[in-house]
Amino acid sequence: MDCQTKALHTTPMHVDPYGSLSVPVYHTAAYQFPDAASMIEAFSGRSGEPDYSRTMNPTVTFLEDKVRSLTGAQSVTAFNSGMVAISNFFLAALSAGRNVVISRHMFGNTYSLLTNTLKRFGIEARIVDLLDINQVVEAVDENTGCLFLEIITNPQLEVADLNALSVICHRKHVPLVADTTILPFTEFDARTLGVDFQLVSSTKYLSGGATSLGGLIIDYGHFPEIDQRIKTELLFNLGAYMTPHAAYMQTIGLETLHARYTLQSANALAIARKLQTLPQVCKVGYVGLPDNPFHELARRQFGPSAGAMVTFDLASQEACFRFIDRLKLIYRATNLFDNKSLAIHPYSTIFVNYTAQQKAEMDVLPTTIRLSVGLESVDDLFADICQALEA
Repeated sequence: MDCQTKALHTTPMHVDPYGSLSVPVYHTAAYQFPDAASMIEAFSGRSGEPDYSRTMNPTVTFLEDKVRSLTGAQSVTAFNSGMVAISNFFLAALSAGRNVVISRHMFGNTYSLLTNTLKRFGIEARIVDLLDINQVVEAVDENTGCLFLEIITNPQLEVADLNALSVICHRKHVPLVADTTILPFTEFDARTLGVDFQLVSSTKYLSGGATSLGGLIIDYGHFPEIDQRIKTELLFNLGAYMTPHAAYMQTIGLETLHARYTLQSANALAIARKLQTLPQVCKVGYVGLPDNPFHELARRQFGPSAGAMVTFDLASQEACFRFIDRLKLIYRATNLFDNKSLAIHPYSTIFVNYTAQQKAEMDVLPTTIRLSVGLESVDDLFADICQALEA
């Protein structure tokens, strides 16, 4: 069955008594049980019925089931944000004395979590160049809890060879964990690329109109001990489960994901091409462009579309600020893959708490603008970009 059809026609575990075509929003904390035996079955997880909304809720379960159907995953767990999904995963996969192999190229808060927060708990972040297979081979050892990367890094737009990395990892029974937020999970098959877990900020493409926060751990069942900790330990002990209203909003978003993404990715490619024609633009970053160094690898791994995030460099940081200040249609905002187009200067915002040296080591440049391309007319977006560059 086609992904778009699955997104629309996955059915909930229980039929609604009123025949509602939308899953009800179960705004409840607790559930009534007919007897003690039913309570035991629910709390042990054997019946699949909710016991308490801090760990299970029918509206959230419906979203999880839809994502599981679309990805072929063994298990999906929904959280209150993308960062919560990431942090819960690492708390399940890592412990004191263990290490995680990463690149310097990743979202600022994820990098801080791994190099600062978890370091205080005795977890080592081993930083390597994931494009250098020899470095990866040397870094992955018997104490490695996982290798983690972003499939297209934010904002550097680097793409690593997932199949090559998975061979190294699986040889030593180490999970390959990928943040795949930058592309919808419906656009490619992570399993065939050797990915064991996908971590997704569902705030982005699923939410669509930036209506709600959310995060997903998509588990392909190769490391059951990690899923067991997530489901039976961390959900209970940390209380980071997605809220039912957020799940409802993201279920609605999921139904239109394919249609929205088709237009967004086409818009992004068109904008990237037009940016290359402007004399004020020094460099354009988008893996969908044929002259991008990662273009062929990205197409081989993820298919023909390349996401809806474009970066471009201007002559100076001051030029970036002037550009942002003059925007009239494109919003000055963080977040990615809203229906509306958004622009941000990552160096001074997302990475503001890093030193100039650290940002240089992470290849976060003061001259870079990050553009999340929305659903507006390409002509209108480009006209706004051009007038903002006139300064």
